[in-house]
Amino acid sequence: MKSEAEIRARLTTSAASASIAVAVLLVILKGWAAWRTDSTAMLGSLADSSLDLIASLATLAGVWVAAQPADKDHRFGHGKAEAIAAMFQIVLISISAFGLAIRAVEQLLGGGRTQAAAEGVVVSLIAITATLALLAWQRHVLRQTQSVAIQADHLHYQSDLLLNSGVIAALLLDQYMHFGLADPLFGLAIAAWLGWGAYHASADAINNLMDREWPEEKRQEFLRVLARHPELRGVHDLRTRTSGVRDFVQFHAAVDGRMSVAEAHRIMDELEARIEKAFPGVEVLIHPDPEGWLEGEGLQAEELLPEQRAAENTGKTL
Repeated sequence: MKSEAEIRARLTTSAASASIAVAVLLVILKGWAAWRTDSTAMLGSLADSSLDLIASLATLAGVWVAAQPADKDHRFGHGKAEAIAAMFQIVLISISAFGLAIRAVEQLLGGGRTQAAAEGVVVSLIAITATLALLAWQRHVLRQTQSVAIQADHLHYQSDLLLNSGVIAALLLDQYMHFGLADPLFGLAIAAWLGWGAYHASADAINNLMDREWPEEKRQEFLRVLARHPELRGVHDLRTRTSGVRDFVQFHAAVDGRMSVAEAHRIMDELEARIEKAFPGVEVLIHPDPEGWLEGEGLQAEELLPEQRAAENTGKTL
C-alpha cells in the first residue's frame, strides 16, 4: 500500500507532466499563428506558452526533487525544492510581462496591423480547450496535495484563459471592426495581468521558503483535534510550517505531573495517532511537560485549547 507522501508525489508529477505536454502543443500552434497573424497579442501568447514550457520543466524537476526521501544532509526532506521551482516560474512570468509590454508600446507608436484573423482565432480556441482540461486536472491534484509549485503553475495557466480570449478579441477588433489600437492595447493588458499574477503567486512560495505559520483556521482545527483527548491539559509553543507538500508541527503538551513516563508516552502516541488521522502525512514532534511546569524564567503564555478558552470566558475550569 502506498504511503500518503508517495501518492502526493505521484499526483504532483502527473500534473507537472501534463503541463509540459500542453505547453509543447501550444508553443507549436502559437508559433505558427504568430507568424501568420503578425499580432502582438498572439506573440505575447506565444512568449507566455514558451515560458510555460520552461516553467513546467522546472516544476517537474522541483516536484521530483521534493518527493525524494529525507537523507543525512536533508533531515526534513527536500520539500522546499517546490518553492524554488515556483519562484523560478515567477521570474519567468515577470520577464515575459516586461517584454510583452515593450512590444505593445512599440506597436502603439508604430501603428502595425494584424492579419489572418481566422487562423489566430482557431489556434486560440484550441489553446483554451487544452488549458481548461489541464486546469481541471491541476485542481484535482491541488485538492489532494496543496503543492506550491503546482499552485504557481495553475495560476499561470489560469491567466492563459484570459490571454487567449484577449488574442481572439484583439484579432477580431483589428481586422473586422478596423480598430487598429486593439492589438497593442490587449497586449498591454495581458502584460499587466501577467505581472499581477506573478506578484500574487510569489506569496505562497515565499511563505514556504520563510517557514510561515499555518493559516489561523488550520491552527485552530489542529488545536481542536488535540482538545478531544481527555488527558491533555494544555498546549504551548505550538510551531507549524509547510515544506512542499509536507506539513511539520511541534509543540509542548501539558499532562498530569503525577504520571509515569510510560503513561505520558502513551498519551503522546495517542495524540500522534489523532493528528495523523486528521492531518495525513504531517510530521509531529511533541515534548511532554508536567502541568504548570515552568522552565527558567517561565514558559511563554500557554496556548490554551479551544475548550479551555471557552471555559475561561465563562469563568469555569476544565
